Amino acid sequence: MNKFYLSFLLLLLMVSTAFAQVNVNTANVDELSTLKGIGPAKAQAIVDYREKNGPFKFGEDLTKVKGVGPKIMEKIKDEISVSASETENNKNK
Repeated sequence: MNKFYLSFLLLLLMVSTAFAQVNVNTANVDELSTLKGIGPAKAQAIVDYREKNGPFKFGEDLTKVKGVGPKIMEKIKDEISVSASETENNKNK
């Protein structure tokens, strides 16, 4: 019975991790690369754009990054966030 509960807990943890959104204002290249259609080069372009221009205000602002167009945005829109509270917290560090 304990194996059942342990297996269930592990499955629950994996599922909850799979549905976690990636904050494009705080994510590193590796985290951004987990998004559909975003490889290491586009992920680095997102980080570079963010460092040069400041945090993204809206998810759709990612289309300002070269190589991220409407088709990619459609794929990742539900997987990303631009949480203002997280963005503000990181500014103050």
